[in-house]
Amino acid sequence: MTDSPPNPVAAPFGKTQDGTEVQLYTLTNAHGLQVSITNYGGTITSLLVPDKAGKPGEIVLGFDNVSGYQSPEFRKAGPYFGALIGRYGNRIAKGKFTLDGKEYTLAQNNGENTLHGGKKGFDKVLWQAEPGTSAEGQTLKLSYLSKDGEEGYPGNLTVTVVYTLTADDALKIDYSATTDKATPVNLTNHAYFNLGGGKDVLGHEVTLAADRYNVVDAGLIPTGELRPVQGTPFDFTSPHTIGERIAQVPGGYDHNWVLNSATGQPAATVYEPTTGRTMEVTTTEPGLQFYTGNFLDGTLKGASGQTYGKHAGFCLETQHFPDSPNQPKFPSTILKPGQTLHSTTIYKFGVRQ
Repeated sequence: MTDSPPNPVAAPFGKTQDGTEVQLYTLTNAHGLQVSITNYGGTITSLLVPDKAGKPGEIVLGFDNVSGYQSPEFRKAGPYFGALIGRYGNRIAKGKFTLDGKEYTLAQNNGENTLHGGKKGFDKVLWQAEPGTSAEGQTLKLSYLSKDGEEGYPGNLTVTVVYTLTADDALKIDYSATTDKATPVNLTNHAYFNLGGGKDVLGHEVTLAADRYNVVDAGLIPTGELRPVQGTPFDFTSPHTIGERIAQVPGGYDHNWVLNSATGQPAATVYEPTTGRTMEVTTTEPGLQFYTGNFLDGTLKGASGQTYGKHAGFCLETQHFPDSPNQPKFPSTILKPGQTLHSTTIYKFGVRQ
């Protein structure tokens, strides 16, 4: 018996619409956790986590073939299930930004704004995949070169994302990037979680280590105001269920929380009472987009046939703030030549009896 685990298992995952073979890589650990990731979009398609009785169950929304991520219904709905998001996660107002005196124009794929990298963001490209192991557990290293001018962004951006399923029951995502021209970069993962396996996530208890959030306009673009959460339905500094106050938020939660720095506590903690499953999110990012699946409408069906209706999953997308290239007071998202972007987010799983 070797000290290190074997490499992740690779299997066919269907073909893209242009006939390219797609692979699915499955990482496991000794405690029954299993995560499956495809090189199409760097997408997490499945994540099995034991409940308080020790029984593994599916906790993310996804499909069992790449065709599910390319169907007209999926493209129209645009939920980005489990995908790596870039070059810029979230929204950029009016699809424009100015950098070093030059205005750049992006695709307006979300009303008048650009969303999640444009019409063909990192969620729709094939990544170069390299399965392996580290001292922490099984790994999948994904690489992609986003060429100068792709989706309107300047610079050849070389991106590497390493997924690690650790021995202590965490899914760790390490992002790194370099560029040959200054460019905005905001990388995240768009997994939709449902720790209970039920039809919605309204009974999940959520805690967020954030005293402020970004106020947004009708197009979900930040106004610039960072408003205190105290006394509002955005206050998750102590545990609240998702459904408790969601009716007070027009459209549901789809906002960026400004994470408290140096609190030593997780950015987010989620508890699902029926199964006992817990999830803790830690990150090096300054923000967290908490989204409650408001736009899911039942037209999509998952791998085991379940219908994904409204609030079927929630997202905790670690990120820089939306529209940062147009908001000089926000933490900068500009990566310059000679710099390397490093970002780490960890989703750690457990149970409460």
